[in-house]
Amino acid sequence: MAFDIEMIKSVYTRMGDRINKARQVVGRPLTLAEKILYAHLFEGMPTEAYTRGKDYVDFAPDRVAMQDATAQMALLQFMQAGRPQAAVPSTVHCDHLIQAKVGAKQDLATANSSNKEVYDFLSSVSNKYGIGFWKAGAGIIHQVVLENYAFPGGMMIGTDSHTPNAGGLGMIAIGVGGADACDVMAGLAWELKFPKLIGVKLTGKLSGWTSAKDVILKVAGILTVSGGTDAIVEYFGEGADSLSATGKGTICNMGAEIGATTSVFAYGASIRDYLVSTSRQDVADLADAHIDNLRADNEVYENPEKYYDQVVEINLSELEPHVNGPFTPDLAWPISKFAQAVRDNNYPPVLEVGLIGSCTNSSYEDLTRAASLAKQAVDKNLKAKAEFTITPGSEMVRFTAERDGILDTFDQMGGVVLANACGPCIGQWARHMDDPTRPNSIITSFNRNFAKRNDGNSATHAFVASPEIVTAFAIAGDLTFNPLTDTLTNEKGEQVKLDEPEGLMAPPKGYAVEDAGYQAPAEDGSTVQVKVNTDSDRLQLLAPFKPWEGADLTGLKLLIKAKGKCTTDHISMAGPWLKFRGHLDNISNNMLIGAVNYFNGNKTNSVKNQLTGEYGEVPAVQRDYKAKGIGSIVVGDHNYGEGSSREHAAMEPRFLGVRVILVKSFARIHETNLKKQGMLGITFINNEDYDKIQEDDSIDIIGLTEFAPGKNLKVVLNHADGSKEDFEVKHTYNEQQIEWFKAGSALNLIAAKSK
Repeated sequence: MAFDIEMIKSVYTRMGDRINKARQVVGRPLTLAEKILYAHLFEGMPTEAYTRGKDYVDFAPDRVAMQDATAQMALLQFMQAGRPQAAVPSTVHCDHLIQAKVGAKQDLATANSSNKEVYDFLSSVSNKYGIGFWKAGAGIIHQVVLENYAFPGGMMIGTDSHTPNAGGLGMIAIGVGGADACDVMAGLAWELKFPKLIGVKLTGKLSGWTSAKDVILKVAGILTVSGGTDAIVEYFGEGADSLSATGKGTICNMGAEIGATTSVFAYGASIRDYLVSTSRQDVADLADAHIDNLRADNEVYENPEKYYDQVVEINLSELEPHVNGPFTPDLAWPISKFAQAVRDNNYPPVLEVGLIGSCTNSSYEDLTRAASLAKQAVDKNLKAKAEFTITPGSEMVRFTAERDGILDTFDQMGGVVLANACGPCIGQWARHMDDPTRPNSIITSFNRNFAKRNDGNSATHAFVASPEIVTAFAIAGDLTFNPLTDTLTNEKGEQVKLDEPEGLMAPPKGYAVEDAGYQAPAEDGSTVQVKVNTDSDRLQLLAPFKPWEGADLTGLKLLIKAKGKCTTDHISMAGPWLKFRGHLDNISNNMLIGAVNYFNGNKTNSVKNQLTGEYGEVPAVQRDYKAKGIGSIVVGDHNYGEGSSREHAAMEPRFLGVRVILVKSFARIHETNLKKQGMLGITFINNEDYDKIQEDDSIDIIGLTEFAPGKNLKVVLNHADGSKEDFEVKHTYNEQQIEWFKAGSALNLIAAKSK
């Protein structure tokens, strides 16, 4: 039986009436995304039609999921909220803190030892507040959620940007910051700007080397890393229905790379099959009984241009395998053009490592398709030229794959099976290199490939493809190789060609596992003690941020004018910094150290201290300003805060005394995180004003005493030569968010209401 089955029953019981009412209120047929959104309004029954991309709406998600790196800060905040128990079903998954170094068994043992303090904290706080806890080694959050919690028509938020993975089972699942999770666990409404809708119509059917991963790689090339911002991507058509549920999950997972709020597929046979195969026949039967509510209305499918803000059409029968990268997930190359792209752009052609798995591509189907190529390599006397690693998505997938001989096949090829964790995908990779600074190429079946993302090496050219394409390249060791057309020389000197990969959507003998790694919370957690040592360098209890002082912000020093791409990895790096995710003071020492300074020769982690005239590391300069009671401002480029949902990228500047983030545009999650922490996030009206900001500027923000929705603020630049310039800037704060700003944070308001 499924977890939380009574909650799922209640969702389906009320869904029909709410959808019918929404259809009346909106006055037209509804898309699937609209059905789920209107069925989850915090107020209950719909009473008004919302304007896409404009209206802020309060929702009531069904559940919350947190991974260990973000759960620490989320739960430290929740402990301040004054609630005895989480108001909705919630889970914690220990997957981010395991470093890939040697292999699964030893790496997991090392993680359990080095992270014991954090795991014990997460286990005890989960036990106290009624939260399900998944131990280290149980699997990656998104695969575990897909196997156990995701259900068609539900709504979930998760403290990880790839939470949309659950859209593969027809769920609206959205990545958020820990403060949002805290709100929902405290029983409060969760606010979201009502998303725009992008429809992706899939026709035809996949075959041969092409996989579900190639769909999202193609879409990323079309929409780019920001094309899905403030939008839900809804996939439909006979091609969509033909995909496996885990393939749909792959597509939804990587929708984060186009900035989409989330992505979703309609309920159908493949989703039902997956529910049944993962011991959720009860959920499948409920979904069957409510299938009309779990698909868009027929009129939408018949005339999609009428109902979506944008429609993209892809013929799966004509779709080529793709390789995306390097350095950005939207640089899309069809396999037929990739070799030439490698030559034309002087990408290092020798492939050093191929990595498959991660939350994006670690299903049984993914592993079997890759293993079919590994078996060919063994049978055809081919020796893999590149290192090859495999990251199973969960203990259930790993155990089943081992039982069925799949892992042994990888072993025969020379592959190394890593722990059921994020590992190299998020920079938790102790990569073995002779020279970690030299240009080199790797290829993964992960989702992101920003510079330094996987191994901390800015010269590593990381490419993204399907597990089967990654495996073929690992065998060849050459990025100019095209597995669809080219031959390889085997150990006997013979020319051999790889056959098309083959795979299974589900294990013929069914899934199996001895210990899934789940720990249920105490029925009564009131006596459970959560202890945080005051001298810990890993965990630190939070103190409330100070409220706004009630005046305009004047005399702010320019901390950094960030140039070009500035993702959450640039603002708050992962990798070795993950161990400080529960200690705000310590992790703040990585604030903006990866951002490129517009001044000072485009260096990273080197900014001018206006008090001394000397250059120093970004956190050190900011700590100097803080010690002297001086506020500062960060200026950025387009899509600032792209990437992970990590709220540390908002909390660190707030903690160190940065008052304002002024950019050309924000990534959705990061903008919300800034608002939640009481920061002022504003955007240029005229992007050319970015060029006016000088290194020695002191900056004033005028108009805060009349801070109101839709009312512009003014920026005054006080240049070092005594001259001044000013210009208007805009913001997206609504009345509730302005109250967060005034109170110092959203959490301050929650705590005040609890008292």
